[in-house]
Amino acid sequence: MPEFSTLLARHRHRLAPLFPFPLRGPGVARLDFTAANPRLAQPEQLRDTAAFTRVVQAMLAEQQATVGVGGYLENRVIYRRSPHFDAATEARSLHLGLDVWVPAGTPVAAPLPAIVHSLADNNHFGDYGPTVILEHPLDGETFYTLYGHLTRTDLAALRPGQGILKGQAFAHVGPYPENGDWPPHLHFQVITDLQGRWGDFPGVAPPSEQAYWAALCPSPWLLVN
Repeated sequence: MPEFSTLLARHRHRLAPLFPFPLRGPGVARLDFTAANPRLAQPEQLRDTAAFTRVVQAMLAEQQATVGVGGYLENRVIYRRSPHFDAATEARSLHLGLDVWVPAGTPVAAPLPAIVHSLADNNHFGDYGPTVILEHPLDGETFYTLYGHLTRTDLAALRPGQGILKGQAFAHVGPYPENGDWPPHLHFQVITDLQGRWGDFPGVAPPSEQAYWAALCPSPWLLVN
């Protein structure tokens, strides 16, 4: 595939918003989930999702924001809440997507025309929960976008091969515990090669492998106007 940022730059004017509100501007705050955040000094306490939700709400209130964003290539401590991210040699803590922290039920739209590639309910504590992967043909190339932590009812309305229009709301941010048991948010990830996977793709990687995963999963901000 050509340099992904160059490919997207040619079509940036065509992008539709992911949400019915802008992700750049007033009322939107960058949230920090690294070890530098004193609110996360005891990450084991975040296993209680209701308590974790209150932490997110407090972080938003501190910045007088209603929407939280961020996380691409952030080395996070919050994954210690779930053994799903443990590894024998190195824990996976490098986040490969963009998180958007908004209320459950918020509609999610496709930034470009797409086809439903695959979907799955990755139903483990700390996993994606309901997940949709869209396939995007663009200038003779193909790339993918992954949407995690959705509602289960979204999956029933979709099927592989189904067309999705640019700007079409095809899913919704899910509530816990069905969203993988997280405070409500969307995990949005760009993938240039799915490597044969279906309905799932790593959203967190070992920090030592950042160069490899960053090349495979370019910045989602390239698809956010």
